[in-house]
Amino acid sequence: MSAYIIPIIFLIVLLASFLRRREPYGGFIDGARSAVDLTINVFPYLLAVMVAVEAFRVSGASAYLSDALAPLLNKAGLPKELAELMFLRPVSGAGSLAVLDGIYTNYGADSYIGRCASVIYGSSETVFYISTIYFSQSRVRRLRYAIPVALVATYTGCIVGCFMLRFF
Repeated sequence: MSAYIIPIIFLIVLLASFLRRREPYGGFIDGARSAVDLTINVFPYLLAVMVAVEAFRVSGASAYLSDALAPLLNKAGLPKELAELMFLRPVSGAGSLAVLDGIYTNYGADSYIGRCASVIYGSSETVFYISTIYFSQSRVRRLRYAIPVALVATYTGCIVGCFMLRFF
């Protein structure tokens, strides 16, 4: 059944365009053109975030921050081995994937630490990347609370998710 989903969607779009008397190819070209324009507009913001994230990770600042805050996380019930993943996940998807792989290699995917790392990685998002894309294209200019609230929600979800793993 799943092999037919894309062709069915394609046919539905074609049928809808014919019923509305619109040219499907022209609509596709217009959509592709706007996607290229969006890419050109977003690229400088995205590049700035990627450079900052890589500098944060490569400089060792993320590891230092994780080590410094590990005792606080330990009081919240999170093993210190998860600290770097928690702090890197909102910043970098690729960097946090590398940390997740290291956790799986050292502790195993079925250990408490491995399962907790899976919950953290799977239930959180790269807040800064998403914010860069969204706010570069929106007219919202007062961003005072957006990122702090997103980070609080992310970390709360990590702590609650790992707490729930203790019982399941």
